[in-house]
Amino acid sequence: MSHPQILDFLNLEPEGSTIDDLDTPVPIIDIDVVDRNVRRWQTQCDRRGLANRPHFKTHKLAGLARYQLAAGAKGMTVQKLGEAEVLARAGIKDMLLTFNIVGEAKLVRLAALARSTDIRVVADNAQVVEGIGRAGAMAGREITVLVECDTGGGRNGVQTPSEAAALAQVIAAAPGARFGGLMTYPKPRTREVTRDFFSMARNLIEAVGLETEIVSTGGSVDLWDYSGLDLATEYRAGTYIYGDRYLVAHDACSRQDCALHVLSTIVSRPISDRAIIDAGSKALTSDLLGLTGYGIVPDLNDALVSQISEEHAIIDASETVKIDIGARVRVLPNHVCPVSNLFDRVVFVRGRTVLGSTRVDGRGKVT
Repeated sequence: MSHPQILDFLNLEPEGSTIDDLDTPVPIIDIDVVDRNVRRWQTQCDRRGLANRPHFKTHKLAGLARYQLAAGAKGMTVQKLGEAEVLARAGIKDMLLTFNIVGEAKLVRLAALARSTDIRVVADNAQVVEGIGRAGAMAGREITVLVECDTGGGRNGVQTPSEAAALAQVIAAAPGARFGGLMTYPKPRTREVTRDFFSMARNLIEAVGLETEIVSTGGSVDLWDYSGLDLATEYRAGTYIYGDRYLVAHDACSRQDCALHVLSTIVSRPISDRAIIDAGSKALTSDLLGLTGYGIVPDLNDALVSQISEEHAIIDASETVKIDIGARVRVLPNHVCPVSNLFDRVVFVRGRTVLGSTRVDGRGKVT
């Protein structure tokens, strides 16, 4: 059987012939690198016997989500109801929403999604479970709920395996809800700790007569680490599809695996040590993620984006002899996921050739 072709899933519109025709700042995405990243990770999931459930929040493109599914992913992960609604309109039904749903307006939206999709959700407290149960009653079906566990990440999640077992019983007893399993977003490099937490929680849950069907973990930093996954049934990762400076710094991908760069223009060089580009925090994000600076410029020997304001960024040009005003440079951002949410459109390229642009379907879907 032939492999699906990525271009068949992207509704690209004309946007010039080469990157020299593009206005800046604009994200440019190498389609061949994206394709290679999708295929490579799907192959690894198939070999490990893991269900692949990619994060939509990285690319926010319905076309890429459909391609990931066609390439073998089981379903998609979404962070917010707005993202789930985008995917539902694109005909995608298998989704896991990994964020607590709180508030009546959101419960009404969840119920509407539950009527038309197979959406699953997570919870880490009884109040959230009660609301999900009411949404299930509105939808006319039980909504599957995974217990979110804090296995070291320090965000949402029950704190101990015994709390996980207790909440599983609350879910199982709630009208309109159904217990489906366990979920975590683990701290990087803590696979064994996560496995031990899951093992204890699953044993306690089985002791009260419930079945843990799904054990969901994730994270792009540990993508190629095979340890500690023996209990996991599915894996959620997002950034791997594009790559970014953070993943490169943690040896989770190479420079050649980075598909998205922000194409920018040099607009000033007021002194020899400083060059200014037209992409600031509204194009690159202000995420540091423990790194120095806000990105690097591979075109200029990895010159550091040392400072940013809203519309400007300062490149450390002390090691660069010549930068012409008007020159185009590609910036590798620290964190690629927020970049997708900063632009209405992105451009797909092959080398310097522009294939076309497409609308970012999930931009601004943060509720």
